[in-house]
Amino acid sequence: MERTVSFTSLGCDKNRVDSEVMLGIMSQKGFRVVADESEADVIVVNTCCFIKDALEESVETILELAEHKKTGKCKALLVAGCLGQRYQEEFFAELPEVDGLIGTAAYESVADVALEILEGKTHQKYLVDINQKMNEENAKGRVLSTASYFAYLKISEGCDNHCTYCVIPQMRGKHRSRSMESLVEEATLLAVQGVKELVIVAQDTSIYGRDLYGESKLHELLAKLGEVEGIEWMRILYCYPETLTQATIDEMARNPKVCHYIDMPIQHAVDSVLKRMGRKSNQALLKERIGALRKAMPDIVIRTTLIVGFVGETEDEFAELCDFVEEMQFERLGVFSYSLEEGSAAAKMEGHLEDDLKEERREIIMEQQKFIAAKVCEREVGKVMEVLVEGKLPEENIYCTRSRKDAPDIDGLVFVNSDEELYTGDFVKVKIREAGDYDLMGDVVDAYELTK
Repeated sequence: MERTVSFTSLGCDKNRVDSEVMLGIMSQKGFRVVADESEADVIVVNTCCFIKDALEESVETILELAEHKKTGKCKALLVAGCLGQRYQEEFFAELPEVDGLIGTAAYESVADVALEILEGKTHQKYLVDINQKMNEENAKGRVLSTASYFAYLKISEGCDNHCTYCVIPQMRGKHRSRSMESLVEEATLLAVQGVKELVIVAQDTSIYGRDLYGESKLHELLAKLGEVEGIEWMRILYCYPETLTQATIDEMARNPKVCHYIDMPIQHAVDSVLKRMGRKSNQALLKERIGALRKAMPDIVIRTTLIVGFVGETEDEFAELCDFVEEMQFERLGVFSYSLEEGSAAAKMEGHLEDDLKEERREIIMEQQKFIAAKVCEREVGKVMEVLVEGKLPEENIYCTRSRKDAPDIDGLVFVNSDEELYTGDFVKVKIREAGDYDLMGDVVDAYELTK
């Protein structure tokens, strides 16, 4: 008898990779993947609870999907990922609708759990040591849930940073890298499937290999991945400034396949706040690393994230952060209001700010960044750039594309006019004629115009 499974993946792209691996495992065990939850015998929710909003979304999604046990075919509702790992003791008491819980390091058991529940067992917990070595083989069978032309490549699991606002090490364990050979093999398999862009992710990409090779080897990994035939673009996310090496910067500048783009979450820029956050950086170091990136690659796009309203953040500290944002002119920037996380060191600190004040400060920096982003976009007008076609708005006959300067799902788009049909996954040259606050507009340039 054929069994069906439906997946919902919440949270970050690292979670998405875990979901894709689970999809592969379920497929290998004979389950047919369906998009419609009402048609699924098994529903799997891969959860996130990094901040309060993510936790609430996870719980709401679980309760919503649990309705399919009453109205659909669902006989097994499984919850994987951070939520169950974090609240494993009280999980079934709070969410009795769930049949099985799978911890962050136990997702390889997803098919076994599903089959046990379909055979009549319920409230099954699968939890293993969160510090166990990453499985080198499972990712080879993953089923992509992204567009066919790009994929996330998860190079390590866990985190050693222990920032005071964060509980990820409690849910994901210490930092563990995958071997370089397994990552190159996976990238090769992805390229055979048509993947042209690799988006390199981890909790902290900058220290890749430190546990296996005694020092960061991200630069060597980039060099080896660059040799994979079919991969045209590579971009790096979640690279910490305090452990970003000059060797990595040099490889980014040297390797033509590496996009001059880096996601480098600094979270704050005031030394006193960084110290309270448990970050190992300071403003001088941040300026030095940003300067090194821009010196090596004058066209680099630096994306960062900030947390405003952290415990005890004063008006003066916030004003200094605003000054830093103005001085650095980040090409891409996102802002979070500080979220008190149960079990974190910061939760026990004195001086928590009111939510209204945190949100006000978030809006101030986002408005500040809007003007910076508009200036950044304006600088692109008149330039010719390579873009990757992602789709089309048929009503307007305009193509949606993305440049080397834009990561999927989080950055802006380049809207393109073309007299000829363009196809998803194609690379084309575009001349930018207009800029918005975050997006660009341009026209396809043919080979004759490029040579003039």
